[in-house]
This record gives sequence, C-alpha cells and structure tokens, in this order.
Amino acid sequence: MSRMLLAPGRYIQGAGAICEIGSHAEKLGTKALLCGGNTALEICGAAIETSLADAGLACHRAVFGGQCCDPEIDRLSAMARDNGCNLIIAAGGGKIIDTGKAVAHAIGAPVMIVPTIAATDAPCSALAVVYTPEGIFDRYLVLPANPSCVLVDTAIIAQAPARFLVAGMGDALATFWEADTCATSAKPNALTGATPPSLSAICLARLCYDILLEHGLMAKLAVERTVVTPALEAVVEANTLLSGLGFESGGLAGAHSVHNGLTVLEQCHDRLHGEKVAFGVLVQLVLEGRSRQDIDTVAEFCLSVGLPLCLGELGITQPTAQQIQAVASACCAAGETIHATAFTVTADAVAAAIWAADAIGRHYKQARCG
Repeated sequence: MSRMLLAPGRYIQGAGAICEIGSHAEKLGTKALLCGGNTALEICGAAIETSLADAGLACHRAVFGGQCCDPEIDRLSAMARDNGCNLIIAAGGGKIIDTGKAVAHAIGAPVMIVPTIAATDAPCSALAVVYTPEGIFDRYLVLPANPSCVLVDTAIIAQAPARFLVAGMGDALATFWEADTCATSAKPNALTGATPPSLSAICLARLCYDILLEHGLMAKLAVERTVVTPALEAVVEANTLLSGLGFESGGLAGAHSVHNGLTVLEQCHDRLHGEKVAFGVLVQLVLEGRSRQDIDTVAEFCLSVGLPLCLGELGITQPTAQQIQAVASACCAAGETIHATAFTVTADAVAAAIWAADAIGRHYKQARCG
C-alpha cells in the first residue's frame, strides 16, 4: 500500500507578510494575473502590485465573477493567455482560490494563493470545488500539483468579519474526524488514491482539532477586536495549513458530502462552506455511531464559537421529508466521499442521521440557551 503526503511548495504566515509577496513571486514567473473580488483587491491589490513591481514583475488585474464555475474558469484563462501572464495570483476567499488554481492548471502556470479570510482549507490543496453558475455543487477538480506558494497575512485576516474565521473552524473541525474515518476503513483516499492515510496526515489532522478546541474561542474574540494574537495565529494555521494538509493527505468522508448534499437546497446557498461542513460533522458522528463524549465535545465547541448545530441555523427552517431525502441522495452519489466509511452507506441512513443530528443540535442549544 502506498502512502502520500501532499503540501504546497512554500507556506508563509504572519502580520505584514503581504509586503513580501514579490520576493516569492519572482521565483515563479515574470507577469502575474492578479485575480480577486472587488473587496479582496481593494484590501490587498495595491500592496501586491507594489511588491511585484519592486521585484521587477508585471501584473494584470482581473475582477472575479463570484462563482467557481466552468464559464468563469474559461474567462479568466483566456484573459491570462491574452495578456501573456505566466503566473496566477488568487486573492480572496475559497471560491476565487479554487478558481485561481483551476486557471493556473488550464494555462500551465504556477499559482500563488493569498487568502484574505481564513474561512476554508482551500489555499493549500491540489483541489478545486467546481459549482454550476447557479451555485450547486458540480464536481471536484483534482489538480496535478499543489499551489507553489501560499501567503497568509494575519493582519488582513484580523480585519475580516469574525464569521469567516468561525466558518474556517467549521471546515477544519471536519479534518480529524474525516481522516480518522479513512484511517479506520483503509479505503482509498477519494482525492489521491493513496491508502491508508499517512501517519503524518493523521497527526496533523489531530493537531488541527486540538488547536481549535484550545484556541478557537480566543481567536474569534481577537478578530472581533481586529487584533492579531498568538491564539489567532494558531487558528489561522489550523484553518489554512493543518486542515489543508490533513484533509488532502488524510482523506474526506461524511462531513463534506453532507455539505455537497445541502447545496441542492436553495435556502442554504447564502451559508458559508464551513458552516455547512460543521453541521456535516455532527451528521457524520451520528451516522458512524460515535460516542456521546465525542458528540458532546463537538457540540460544545460549535456552541462556543457560534457554528450551526441544526438545520434552522442553515436557513432550513421547516424541512420536509422530500427535501432531506434529496439532500441524503446527493450525499450518497457515486464518487462522494461519504463512502469512505467502513460500512455501506445508504441514502435512508444518511437521512436518518440528518434528522437525528438536527434534533441533537436543537437539544444542545436549548440546554445551553434555553
């Protein structure tokens, strides 16, 4: 059996790191396509362009259309080719990050990732989640290489709304539980084919989980005051690097399939990726028959930082049996990572776990909040 550990070429994190980007970019290309949403480009576009210019690199800006979908990937790829760009820099959140990786793959160029929020573990992975233009999950695009460079300026992260950092904790929360499932079943990693997960991947996934439990609330409180603290640095590293390494080399399982299934319901399209994944963690624990202690720990953590624990918090206030069955069926589609479990998973079992997880989440919220 082969084991595999995947990682970006280099990872840089710290307050003010954005000013160093030129020194890293000059090793990768001579002209960059800098793509990001309006907010991301307003936050860091000028600093990136200045640092690139100081290093002798040209730059062409491109405003992201908002969805990681095939038409947007094609549009930005054509723009990169037309402007002679041989390096992609993607600045912003998860969808532009994934789009940037896909564009770099399409034109055969390296990619640098500059997250402006710590909301997902997308920055470090060789994976893009592609949606339809309407926002419904379409497919995973598995790329041949990880990003060449990931640069995270924690001073920028601290300026973003706390909701994004908390959503990143929801995404990272799944890392250990999904890797543990893959290690137990020894089924092929849905992303790499390697089996079982490497020991390093399991350790990194566990470290990610431990950091969240220890520092998650303190990091949220720091961001609410827009300050950088050791707790924030630790959680940003967990959300971005450890979760990325842990999921990619450890494997995905039920939590992310639940996220994908939930995208069939329009009511939760405005919820962030990590918010849906967090509820998916609870569903996975129920589906796998995990211990009361494990469920207690996860539920208490979610309550402490404000992650969703029930369907109503995802905008699904009066779910019907047909809606939950549709979500469960999408979760169990061929190729979905929920099949990493050691037992056969059915849509009926997933639907039951969703209903039960919702009831459990309501119970914990009522017990805590009344």
